[in-house]
Amino acid sequence: MRFGKTLRQSVYPPWKDKYIDYAKLKSILREDKPDDEDEPWTEEDENRFCDEIFNTQLEKVARFQAEKIEELRNRTDAAAEKLKHLNGSTEHDGDEAKEGGEEEAGSSKPEQVDKQKLKDMEAELDGITNEVKELQKYSNLNYTGFLKIVKKHDRKRGDRYKIRPMMQVNLSNRPFNSEQAYSPLLNKLSYMYFAIRRFEAPDAGDVLPLDPDSQPETHNGSKYTAHKFWVHPDNLLEVKTYILRRLPALVYSEQSAKEVDGQQDPTITSLYFDNSKFQLYLKKVERDAEASSLRLRWYGQLATRPEILLEQKLLHENGTSEERKFAIKEKYIKAFLDGEYKMEKSVQKMERKGQKAQDVEEFKGTADTIQEFVRDNKLEPLVRANYVRTAFQNPGDDRVRISIDTDIAFIREDTLDRDRPCRDPKEWHRADIDNSNMTYPFKNMNQSEVSRFPYAVLEIKLKEDVNHKRGRPVWIQDLMGSHLVHPCPRFSKFVQGVASLFEDYVNRLPFWLSDLNADIRKDPQRAFQEEEERRARRAENEQVVGSFLGTKLSSYKPSRSSPVAKSYLAERMATDNAAMASPRSGVTTNHQPQVTTPGAGDEQGEPSSSQPLIPRENREINYGTLSSVFPGFSLSKYSKARRAREAGISLPPGVTEPTEWIKNSGPLQIEPKVWLANERTFLKWQHICVLLGGLAISLYTAAASSARAGKHGNVLGQVMGIVFLSVAAFAGAWSWWVLRKRREMIVGRSGKDFDFALGPMVVSVALGVALVVNFALAYRQAFEKGNWGHDGHGNRSGVDMEMGELR
Repeated sequence: MRFGKTLRQSVYPPWKDKYIDYAKLKSILREDKPDDEDEPWTEEDENRFCDEIFNTQLEKVARFQAEKIEELRNRTDAAAEKLKHLNGSTEHDGDEAKEGGEEEAGSSKPEQVDKQKLKDMEAELDGITNEVKELQKYSNLNYTGFLKIVKKHDRKRGDRYKIRPMMQVNLSNRPFNSEQAYSPLLNKLSYMYFAIRRFEAPDAGDVLPLDPDSQPETHNGSKYTAHKFWVHPDNLLEVKTYILRRLPALVYSEQSAKEVDGQQDPTITSLYFDNSKFQLYLKKVERDAEASSLRLRWYGQLATRPEILLEQKLLHENGTSEERKFAIKEKYIKAFLDGEYKMEKSVQKMERKGQKAQDVEEFKGTADTIQEFVRDNKLEPLVRANYVRTAFQNPGDDRVRISIDTDIAFIREDTLDRDRPCRDPKEWHRADIDNSNMTYPFKNMNQSEVSRFPYAVLEIKLKEDVNHKRGRPVWIQDLMGSHLVHPCPRFSKFVQGVASLFEDYVNRLPFWLSDLNADIRKDPQRAFQEEEERRARRAENEQVVGSFLGTKLSSYKPSRSSPVAKSYLAERMATDNAAMASPRSGVTTNHQPQVTTPGAGDEQGEPSSSQPLIPRENREINYGTLSSVFPGFSLSKYSKARRAREAGISLPPGVTEPTEWIKNSGPLQIEPKVWLANERTFLKWQHICVLLGGLAISLYTAAASSARAGKHGNVLGQVMGIVFLSVAAFAGAWSWWVLRKRREMIVGRSGKDFDFALGPMVVSVALGVALVVNFALAYRQAFEKGNWGHDGHGNRSGVDMEMGELR
């Protein structure tokens, strides 16, 4: 189906004028005209098209998206306020009924009113949630439309102008074009739904809803929460070493992959299925209920006859997922996919081994269900994913499972083009790859059939009891919020492979494609601030639910260096000053989360003022100031007093002040080039010392020889010789002192600068002064010799007159 038809069928009627005008852009491109009738594409046509797509269509979509998100955020905040007021009105009505003595009426009437209010509240939340879903579809549809139209432009008009890279950069810079834009909103809605469900069923427990950035899964009957991230190659080694300090690497045995001996990570091949209409792909991109995927998976090369698993992954309407899988031999795969084989031999083998009848029936049911799924959807192998997996897990403990996939490549396995199929239709896999044991980067094949993923994929799976009851380990929270990883919660290898290899066949593209053209590396400080703000928002949502239920669900406390705590402190001081100027009201219904100090509040220990953890006006951090470069450096009176107080703080019991820095611990390891650099500098100084000394001795000797010869003594030459000799002696002594001093600093691992500017300045100044004085004295002597026969007034002297008379 062409994208224009898909766009017309998918338009949300209330927003029909806000979508990309795909037909207009096609008309500007003159897409419908044949090449022989088409007029030359001029620069004026190019400017018109670029102005329409960038300045009109893209701005229209982005503006509407931003306005709609802000509107939904305001509606969600208003619903949260209603939820808190609903709790207060419920308690107030119950107290009045109890005081009036009408226990029966007082216990039933508020309950009926509460149920009706809860239904109204739930209906309002349903409306907001449905609109958020429509907004996500709107964003995805327009995102795909922009990429489709620029691809048409580059293919038809791209001889001189290619604008697809510029469009990808513009899309990646738009804040709405990311799943992260919807996560805070969905997270808050999930907490409000949780509060309503808990009020309707008080005995349901205190398990909080999952983060929308995670995905619940079921493996072997155990429930997990999966978190997915991208890792840049520059950060890959640091991430692996960080994990290895906490979890050992999982060693695969020969049963998993016969060529793997535990010395290297195994290569995994996943063969994904779909039909010619890409129905499974579209369901996963659109997040339809009951979306499923099917794949064949094996470790290592197929020539080593590894165990092959046929796996079906189902995504249920409540957001959870589960897997159905069984092992199958290579020679039976084609017959099973064609419906000619129903795993009879495997069933007979299980019966001969005496396995339980329940297990045998479960196996038969799984095989029949998957075979029916293949037949009903006309599935066939479509795309192959090949990658190297490094797994981390404690032996015998599956509560925390981590995997890192690297060298990811996607390869076409389809037969869509019947004239030139990528795979032989009579085979279930590509024999040209498996028979030749081809490995990454797959250079010996048609490169248009290969797509290499630029990043590694990190997946963290936490068991349900770890994620909820015991809480996540601190080191996992630090890793997930660090600058080393880029969150991509809905990433799927199947979706990525289809989107990168079959872009012309599909009319939906995943959001994360725009991130592939951006640099996912982050500044550590900025990543820390974003993670602190995310945790604060989560704590704020938990506090809203806790205030409604009358329980405390969050124990979040921002760190001292957190921007959340800093911004709250400024807001709190401003609020306290305003409270002093105006009397406090007796009743308050604000239950925003607080960060308070002990003793600050009313008699019941409640905070005296209420402010949100993250004020919107304080979310931006100013960079380039002295405090941003040196956070602890300030000359204000407050900072001086704070440093004085911190200097007098006593350490807790059992904690001793360290005697040396951590950087100074351990064996001393210094590269030879450090010593050689120090000695080379010393030798340079000695060279200057020898030159100056030789010059000084030569000058002094020449002046002394002239005096012994009976000539007029050259006192100036002797003085300058002594001066130069003194400078040379200082240079020699200075170089020796610097050599010993720098050696001590190297051995002591000093963090100070190795620059010693005094010596060069003294030598330079001394030589300069000596040369200037030498020139001045020499000039004076020459001037005196030139005026020897005249007195100071220009008259001839007596000696001169006598010489004239003799002549």
